Amino acid sequence: MRASPGLVLRETVADVTIQIPGAPNALAGKMLEQAGFDAVYLSGAAFSASVLGLPDVGLFTLTELAQQTAYLTRSVDIPVIVDADTGFGDALNVERTVIELEAAGAAAIQLEDQQLPKRCGHLSGKTLVTPAEMSAKVRAAVKARRDPDLVILARTDARGVEGLDEAIDRAKRYLDAGADWIFPEALASREEFETFAKEVSAPLIANMTEFGQSPLLSLNELADLGYAAVLYPVSLLRVAMRAMEEAIVAIRRDGHQESILPKMQTRQELYDLLGYEDYEDRDRSYFTGNS
Repeated sequence: MRASPGLVLRETVADVTIQIPGAPNALAGKMLEQAGFDAVYLSGAAFSASVLGLPDVGLFTLTELAQQTAYLTRSVDIPVIVDADTGFGDALNVERTVIELEAAGAAAIQLEDQQLPKRCGHLSGKTLVTPAEMSAKVRAAVKARRDPDLVILARTDARGVEGLDEAIDRAKRYLDAGADWIFPEALASREEFETFAKEVSAPLIANMTEFGQSPLLSLNELADLGYAAVLYPVSLLRVAMRAMEEAIVAIRRDGHQESILPKMQTRQELYDLLGYEDYEDRDRSYFTGNS
């Protein structure tokens, strides 16, 4: 019997710190798996921007997120961590969030302690729910999961609102409520990453998002500090958007795309990534009866 996605994820980080880039779509997920990454991340910010053209302020629905999760989990065999923002409501809403995302194949479900309307974790103006309310959401998430190995990942945004000590205290309370892993958002220095890791005994996620409040530490640095995984949630989307911007300028300026052909994935490379020939082979076998 195949191990559950959550168990695979837990076992993967048992002895090594892993890198987890964000996949803005299922095709990017395939590329990450092909490149040898152990897991992928479905970022709420990247999903909201790339699929819906909306800012990261909690505007997408659970149904939309569950569909995107299913697209991604069906396209890869490696675990997928899903950013479920605030869980789409109170503790009872969190129950349904976990049920739907687990059914869609998630290995881990991330919940954060912001109030709605939420904001990007590296911007000012955030407000938090009480530790008791977030703990209730964590308990609901734990209760709702069918697979005990599904990872409940509790994110705290307290560092940017109430300071490092409060972030540490909240993390401990969320662990007491049943969270499996902790995600401290927007730590401001290497020293803060080190302090947090010393104070909080659990698998920890380090968010190495660009242009934010946190320094961009290396995998080796974060491994030495004791972090279980390192996120790059929007890196691929940022690079892809810059490349598309440059292509748009070139096509508009030149009236053709000759100058950007060397920057393109070829037709054959795309077909290879998609497994195009395998689809054709299967289609032919159904007609010839050689399946």
